Amino acid sequence: MRGLSKRILTILAVLVAGAAATFAGYVMFEHKNPIVAISQMFVPSPQQVFGTSNLLVLVEGLDYDYTAKDEEYSTNSRSDVIWAVNLDFANKRVYQLSVPRDMVATLPNGAQAKINQAQSDGGVKEAKSVIAQWLGIPGFDRYAVLRIDATKAFVNAIGGVNVYVKSSDCLRYRTGCTGDSLDYDDTWGHLHIHLKEGVQHLDGEHAVAYMRFRHDWCSDPCRIMRQQQVLHALIGKLKGDRVNTFLHLGDLISVMRKYVQTNFTDGELLSLATYFQGMPDSAIVTNQVPYTGEVDLPGYGDSLVPDTAARTHLVATMLLSPPSPIPSPDAMALAAISPGTLRVDVENGSGVNGAASRVATVLRQAGFTIGEVGDADRFDYGSTIIHQHSNVTFAGAKVRSALPRALRQAAVVPDATAPTSSPTRSLSNSDVTVIVGSDAAQTPAQDSQHHS
Repeated sequence: MRGLSKRILTILAVLVAGAAATFAGYVMFEHKNPIVAISQMFVPSPQQVFGTSNLLVLVEGLDYDYTAKDEEYSTNSRSDVIWAVNLDFANKRVYQLSVPRDMVATLPNGAQAKINQAQSDGGVKEAKSVIAQWLGIPGFDRYAVLRIDATKAFVNAIGGVNVYVKSSDCLRYRTGCTGDSLDYDDTWGHLHIHLKEGVQHLDGEHAVAYMRFRHDWCSDPCRIMRQQQVLHALIGKLKGDRVNTFLHLGDLISVMRKYVQTNFTDGELLSLATYFQGMPDSAIVTNQVPYTGEVDLPGYGDSLVPDTAARTHLVATMLLSPPSPIPSPDAMALAAISPGTLRVDVENGSGVNGAASRVATVLRQAGFTIGEVGDADRFDYGSTIIHQHSNVTFAGAKVRSALPRALRQAAVVPDATAPTSSPTRSLSNSDVTVIVGSDAAQTPAQDSQHHS
């Protein structure tokens, strides 16, 4: 009997050792963090959990007001933030399309109102229906509603975020960043914004104030850009500082349970978090539906008329049939493209002084026509991204081939995922925009005098 037990233990030891060796080999081959590897081995994929290749999610942030006793309340509140999000499992991307809250929409009773009125009238059920119909999509698979103070609590839970505070001119045109101030006081709304342009560390209260600021000529479109800035900064910190995220995991879970109303199950959220962890910046695509003008809507005041053609294009390319990454061309296809025929803008998304200028110098020496060299919308890009908005096939890949060897794996993002109405694109008429990430901060090239 003792001999049998020994043999059983020996067999178990061999099996455990074999499993450990196999797992170690998998970790080394895939270059994965062991904890990440374990979670990915035992947590089912979203495709298995949801039985589909993508998921459409409505994300809303609720507006709120104050009672006579100066207490916050959100009963029958409208949507302050509206995002249509496509979780693309097939390409491992996330598409976030913002809908300005003042857009004109048709409610179930046939009346016209601002689109955020749907949440006030019928809660998330009516909001899902009205917004889906307005976008022209079949419907939303899931929803997440952020209650009062949700964003502030999330930012505070991870110790604040670094954000490049920008005025409207700086946001819209990437120029005019002259150290302007964002000043606004609303005593009733408890909104006090006194920020200067530049990279700043913002706690939850100041981050939300920056996101809410719209008291300038740009109004809602720039407010949405600021929301996207803070969103990227939040995601960047969660991904980039995993020790900090782990240490604050309890706080994040508490915030989620207290401030977020959703029909996602815990198992579904675990699957999504596991699947999308480590996702590069280039896989998170943001945009907003533009508008053509304003109308005075009875009972609602100034309301926005959507650019229906642009909306249709954005919905088709971001929510219904997201484009696949541009394939890598062969050497002959690249050789056929003359660098001098391509105009390239270079933007510094690394926060390292001179990074964009160094990359621009490399590309200029390779024969490309360099357009604007300046700052990106934010300074927390970990990886360099190449946006292609040209009629020349493989223009982005041609530019990538001229970058230093360490950057030749940079993602090339097709035009459909780049902002269709961005003033930067229309003013520069560039074929390609290179957003320099921190991976290119040490690119060896002659420095120029440009601060970007």
